[in-house]
Amino acid sequence: MSAPHQDDIDDAPELLDAEDALEEIEDVEGDVAMDSDDEPEEITLHNDSIAYFDAHKDSVFTIAQHPTQPSLIATGGSEGEGDDAPGKGYVFDTSPVVGRPVLPPSYNADPSSQPPKSTELNPLFTIEGHSDSINALAFTLPNGEFLVSGGLDGRLRTYQLSIDAHNKPTFSFLAESQEVPEVNWLAPCPSQKYPNTIALGASDGSVWVYTIDASDSSNPLQIVQSYFLHTESCTAGAWSPDGNFLATVSEDSSLYVWDVWGEATAKNLVNDNGQTVVSLTGQDQRFGIEGGLYSVAIDPKSTFVAVGGAGGAIKIVSIPRLGADSQPVSSKQSKAKAKGAQAGSGQGGTILADLQTQSDGIETLSFSPKQSLLAAGSVDGSIAVYDTSRRFAVRRHIKEAHEEFSVVKVDFVSGLGDGWLLTSCGMDGVVRRWDVRGAASSTESSLVKEWRGHRGDGERGGVLGFVQGTTGERVVTAGDDGVVLVFEA
Repeated sequence: MSAPHQDDIDDAPELLDAEDALEEIEDVEGDVAMDSDDEPEEITLHNDSIAYFDAHKDSVFTIAQHPTQPSLIATGGSEGEGDDAPGKGYVFDTSPVVGRPVLPPSYNADPSSQPPKSTELNPLFTIEGHSDSINALAFTLPNGEFLVSGGLDGRLRTYQLSIDAHNKPTFSFLAESQEVPEVNWLAPCPSQKYPNTIALGASDGSVWVYTIDASDSSNPLQIVQSYFLHTESCTAGAWSPDGNFLATVSEDSSLYVWDVWGEATAKNLVNDNGQTVVSLTGQDQRFGIEGGLYSVAIDPKSTFVAVGGAGGAIKIVSIPRLGADSQPVSSKQSKAKAKGAQAGSGQGGTILADLQTQSDGIETLSFSPKQSLLAAGSVDGSIAVYDTSRRFAVRRHIKEAHEEFSVVKVDFVSGLGDGWLLTSCGMDGVVRRWDVRGAASSTESSLVKEWRGHRGDGERGGVLGFVQGTTGERVVTAGDDGVVLVFEA
């Protein structure tokens, strides 16, 4: 910067004395741009992870865990932020990761030693072949013989898994199908009668069911069923635990429970359309939710289905029992026949409850495998837990479970805590575990533990999903920040 011009001052440049030139001035505030009044933002990350995987170049949209080899994890996402960025996924093994000691540092031989660093994980296999983001992954049931990927390019790709005598896994591409514009979700069928079956929901509202048969080289990816009753994007789907029914919901506020294998048809329990045992749409004023449905779950006994939608609304609808003398209910019949929880136990399609505890969209639902509990995660950052045996009374309402950030997933731990432990993740970048026993009026905190390590603070920093196996001993996350973290319970 030049000095202001003055006529009475000599124009010759002014020289510094030698002593002044050698003087050092201490920089207290660090290098800051001269034209900026803002101090640099300092970000401190707290990392509880014992291992990490960071090969993804953009957000990790989906994660899946092998059903019998829980250390095998598959993740999928995009190779960049551009619209033309291809989708890419990876499979890695968490078994080499050594757990951290439970004892406090004071019990170590050297208490002053630094805590162990997080272990870097390397990919075993790369999932390729998608021209757009991979946003759905699933291992088939019951034995995880195949890995299936679904993308925003509409492709469904399958890979066969082989494990050698040394327990080393290898994957090989098997087949591909492209019947839809975009794949929204994948769900493996849990029935042992129909192994290696996968369902998908698409952006055009269609629902597809495939069975994978590697022995049929001419047609290894076989279409079992395809359904076209949803009029808008099919947002979520869930199988009944016995694998007989598939429930799907849509942005058009419709719910269909499909009789995939014809079990209900054989007992004359299907609706007039010949495809469903429950058929409810937004045209039914008792059922319709303005803004659409975005989550669905079926209880462990396959007796009713829960659906969650915009505005925090949850509907509970009965499913016909195949062993009972019951009749299905369609949208036209439900208004006349539905009488809440007093409806007959064998009745299908009856609206049993209309719940409204949370203030914003219900993104995720989960039933406890051992207790009569239903958990719901909301965009308003809260988690509500209902007692399904007491007319769906609110057992817990954790209003700031993830502060003001959306709850992305809730999932009960199936093999630990006798069905009382619930794990959740949110766009705040935190994974939390809750013990939801006790009455709604209890003043004790439900929080058991939390794990941090992702950037957090909403978009580009939240947790978009997790897996925790049956024991819940390790939680593996899919980060919007492009990182996968392994936490130890």
